[in-house]
Amino acid sequence: MLNSSVPKNEFDINTLVNHYGDNLLRLCFLYLHDYHSAEDAVQETFIKAYRNIDKFRGEANIKTWLTSIAVNECKSQRRKKEYKKLFALTEMDKNTPYYDKVFDDTVINAVCSLKPKYKEVILLFYYQEMKAKDIANILNITESAVTVRLTRAREQLKKSLKGWYFDE
Repeated sequence: MLNSSVPKNEFDINTLVNHYGDNLLRLCFLYLHDYHSAEDAVQETFIKAYRNIDKFRGEANIKTWLTSIAVNECKSQRRKKEYKKLFALTEMDKNTPYYDKVFDDTVINAVCSLKPKYKEVILLFYYQEMKAKDIANILNITESAVTVRLTRAREQLKKSLKGWYFDE
């Protein structure tokens, strides 16, 4: 694990890309619904990480720090006017390379249709396997806000997936 004393000239970006790249690409793809935008977001994530490695304080682990950068990059891309026009769909493009790796498109489409504040906690908690504390740090909210959002997101998913996965 990197610590705050790692100078840029000793920072091995290749190790980070090899270790976290696929994981971040999946996250960005699920967040943005577009493979090429996800690739751009991951590339920007690693560029920003490299440029700011001297600001990494080691208070969180490197995965949390990189995920935070990636989530912010995805949010930034979604705010762009062009992105909103091109990718306003709630379903993912079935012709992208990652589509076949998502084994259950019913669940994923239900997650993708959630409001962004609920979708991001679901993606970070279930798909990135992060703890509420780390999610709170990434999103700059309290742990209790994370748990409330998770509860509300689960309730919405339960309603939208009724008949598919729940017997109620």
